[in-house]
Amino acid sequence: MKLAYTYEEHHSSGAEWEKRELKEWLTDVFEAPAIAIAKGSTSEIRKHVEAEFLNEGWALNVQLDRTSGLNVFAMQDDLAFQLQTGNMSRAPYDLLKFQYLFQSGRIEAAALAVPTKEAAKVIGDNIANSERIIKELELFDRVITVPILVVAFE
Repeated sequence: MKLAYTYEEHHSSGAEWEKRELKEWLTDVFEAPAIAIAKGSTSEIRKHVEAEFLNEGWALNVQLDRTSGLNVFAMQDDLAFQLQTGNMSRAPYDLLKFQYLFQSGRIEAAALAVPTKEAAKVIGDNIANSERIIKELELFDRVITVPILVVAFE
């Protein structure tokens, strides 16, 4: 697995992560040559990312509230992070979770890590991909106002 690119333009998300001196650390998480992008590699990718976030003191599987049963992958201070290697239909929920946390005053910025379109095809059918997420962020930029950094990996 390696970092393909980042999309930092959504409400100046790159600047928000830079301001906290965490952008380079975040992108380095996805420089893991020992992890091959392959069919069924989702659990290995997830374990690697979880370990990296735990080592940096992030809280994992943070509930949005007590009644919804919805979680975000990780949170620390005023930042939230989500890894999405599942079906494309799950990705809009990630954006809504971030927006909810932002409007609730719990975060100031977020990051969503997803495979590139080509890597998603290798992982499985109809897997969330960075190209589609970016198009949706651009379309809904007045609805999804939380700064979201997209981290694309392959």
